[in-house]
Amino acid sequence: MSIRTTVTLDEDVLERVKRESRSRGASFRETLNDLLRAALLNLDAQPRRRTLEIKPAHMGYKAGLNYDDIESLLEYGEGERHR
Repeated sequence: MSIRTTVTLDEDVLERVKRESRSRGASFRETLNDLLRAALLNLDAQPRRRTLEIKPAHMGYKAGLNYDDIESLLEYGEGERHR
C-alpha cells in the first residue's frame, strides 16, 4: 500500500535524490523510498547508548585542609593564581 503526500525538500536534498535516481536508472519516487528505508533501517540498527554509572568513593580527609573554605581548597588544588 502506498500513500500520496506532499513533502518539501531542500534544494540540496532534491539534487542529491535526482542524481542518485539517474545513476540507478530508477524513478525519483523509487529512489526516494529506497533512501528513506535505508536511513530508517540505519536508525534502528544504531546501538543504544549505555548509561554511565559513577559510584562515589570516600577518599578520606587531608590533614590541615579546611573543607568549609572553598577559596583555600581552590588554592590548594590549583595554586595561588587559581583565578
